[in-house]
Amino acid sequence: MKPHEEHRQAAPHEVKISIITVSTSKYQDAQSGKDVDDVSGETARNMVEKAGYRLVSKKLIDDNIDMIRLTVFKSIYEEGADAVILTGGTGISSRDVTIESLRPLFEKELDGFGDIFRGVSYRQIGSPAHLSRAAAGVIDRRIVYCLPGSPNAVETALDLILPELPHAIYMAQG
Repeated sequence: MKPHEEHRQAAPHEVKISIITVSTSKYQDAQSGKDVDDVSGETARNMVEKAGYRLVSKKLIDDNIDMIRLTVFKSIYEEGADAVILTGGTGISSRDVTIESLRPLFEKELDGFGDIFRGVSYRQIGSPAHLSRAAAGVIDRRIVYCLPGSPNAVETALDLILPELPHAIYMAQG
């Protein structure tokens, strides 16, 4: 049996996931009492649940370094998430700080994820794919994925992530 097949067999059967939508405009609307249509977060929720994983939390937060870090830490240490999936804040505008918030905390970075995501995106949408800073890494033996905020990008990324997630968690937990 090949090593990756052994890892898949040894991988956890229950996977706990936290979803965090990072969006200043949606966060401000929610804080002012407006109804917020978080299509990307709901896309992620639906795909996670359809894949049979356990959703431990779903949150909407501001594009703010401290808030992003605190929310990820709560997901890991208080809610017990094995994986954290963030949508939004990965572009190149001055407000996009998801990567700046989390990359310094990564003990290991999963460079292949961002590379493959951009390759698949390029085949779908063409040259705008190079503007994505999608990334993934390990924080205290948990996998953290930073996805673009568009629903199509979330679906593309989760199509890559979800089939291998237990295997990735097994490897991260070493």
